[in-house]
Amino acid sequence: MTLHGTCRESGGVAIVDFSGKITLGEASAMVRNMIKELSANGQKKILLNLGDVDYIDSAGIGELVSAFTTVRNGGGELKLLNLTKRVVDLLQITRLYTVFDVQTEEWTAIHSFKP
Repeated sequence: MTLHGTCRESGGVAIVDFSGKITLGEASAMVRNMIKELSANGQKKILLNLGDVDYIDSAGIGELVSAFTTVRNGGGELKLLNLTKRVVDLLQITRLYTVFDVQTEEWTAIHSFKP
């Protein structure tokens, strides 16, 4: 299954809904390009909805860390939403769970961004 991503906006927050697998190749490049485009367009509040992402490999983890760094260096915030158990376990094993702001409800996530 390839990765699909769609972007929408709610309350001034760019929400990127991903579905599929974030792996080395086109999928990780898609994540990188979407984040770069949002950042280039001045978006400072980005929420990645990973509820339909069932697998992330090491390249995918690297892209999430890179996205986090890119957004933060640009003065913005990047948060993760609706992680599956498998992705939560992976982030805990890699000790990245404490790095990312992980949210479970979209409404709460949108309102958790700094004004």
